[in-house]
Amino acid sequence: MSTASNISGTEKRAIASLASLYALRMLGLFMVLPVMAIAGAEFDGATPELLGLAIGAYGLSQALLQIPAGALSDYFGRKPIIVIGLLIFALGSFVAANADTIYGIIFGRFLQGCGAIASAVMALVSDLTREEHRMKAMASIGASIGLSFSVALVLGPVLVHFGGLQLIFIVTGILSLAGIALMLSLVPTPARKKHRDGSAIVSEVFKQLGNGQLWPLNIGIFILHALMVAMFVSIPPQLVQAGLTLDQHAWLYLPVLLIAFVLMVPFVIIAEKKKQMKGIVIVALGIMILALILMSQAMGVWAWAIALGVFFWAFNIMEATLPSWLSKVAPAGAKGSAMGIYSTLQFLGAFAGGLVGGWLNNHFGIEGLFLILAAAVFAWALLVIVTPKPAHLNSVRVDILNQGGNEDQSSLYLDALINLKGVADAILIAEEHAIYLKVDASVFDYQQAMATVNSLGE
Repeated sequence: MSTASNISGTEKRAIASLASLYALRMLGLFMVLPVMAIAGAEFDGATPELLGLAIGAYGLSQALLQIPAGALSDYFGRKPIIVIGLLIFALGSFVAANADTIYGIIFGRFLQGCGAIASAVMALVSDLTREEHRMKAMASIGASIGLSFSVALVLGPVLVHFGGLQLIFIVTGILSLAGIALMLSLVPTPARKKHRDGSAIVSEVFKQLGNGQLWPLNIGIFILHALMVAMFVSIPPQLVQAGLTLDQHAWLYLPVLLIAFVLMVPFVIIAEKKKQMKGIVIVALGIMILALILMSQAMGVWAWAIALGVFFWAFNIMEATLPSWLSKVAPAGAKGSAMGIYSTLQFLGAFAGGLVGGWLNNHFGIEGLFLILAAAVFAWALLVIVTPKPAHLNSVRVDILNQGGNEDQSSLYLDALINLKGVADAILIAEEHAIYLKVDASVFDYQQAMATVNSLGE
């Protein structure tokens, strides 16, 4: 996509501060993953099933509030909703830090999830960045999530060694309060506006629930996060049995995650640059099935290290490619709503994985758990195989507000833009004074589109 303007200092500040904010919050959510199954067992009432629920409880509240929080941010502003969400997240963290039963931990984790700010943050990114730089901004947010996940798996066992789960939750609460300070001091305040590529529209959400192109991805992200949480209900105790104390787990996760990241990069490049998205996802699913079979038979530290490395290799590929696939197939003007459904299923998957992971491990053992998970991934792979490959299209919004001051010309703008080279689909949203496009970025010229709109407004 041709652009003529450089990213501004304000945009750079907005991207850096919001990526940092997202990373701080996700770090707090993720740090309990590698330690809860062991450190949580010391709390009154703990059972494998309840420990799994304590890991995944945030997913239920997050899923329930994800889309409503984004809608509220359209009406009350992004920053107030984000600050309120961070306060709720901090409250949940401190509740969990003061808990002396597993039920208190579960309630605290549920409260953490009630601070559902993801959709409002993504909408704020759309508000603060110009169209031609938005992909860079979203990529930076995605990278911050991946980095926070990796740091959390390493940092969680270290913090537990020095202060138990209480220290993790205290640090999480402090990070959330630091996020508020970051939001109020560094993040610019944009003009309030709806942006369908950045936030969900309730009416559009119901429409996209019937979009069959999205469901292989929605089902996939549900399964992916369910099995990720279910794994961490079971794997930490296995590592202890293999001879690693909990504080030593960080030294296993660190090299495994680094190697998995390096292995992931060429696959993501092939998926995007060579337009082989579907093929790479199928390959990653095969790698994941292999990893789960290896886990079902793993004995000893090295066996677990290899199995985890193979798993995170596939997991990282999927985390990078599935949202990209979704953005390519979401109709013009529906990307935010499609992503809202996708994120809701992602968090529901985390909740389901926590809910059933401990139960499956308790009733079928470690081998049965991972073979069942492998069967679920295999079923998902069959669905992907019969799914059409995505067209490599990007979403673009063109504002027509104040273009000549004549709203009756809107249809003229739409007709002119849909005939530009590289435009596959277009929709006019009159109440937003905007036209949303689906374009082939390799040939579409954004500056030409803006010049076309400007010329019609003269």
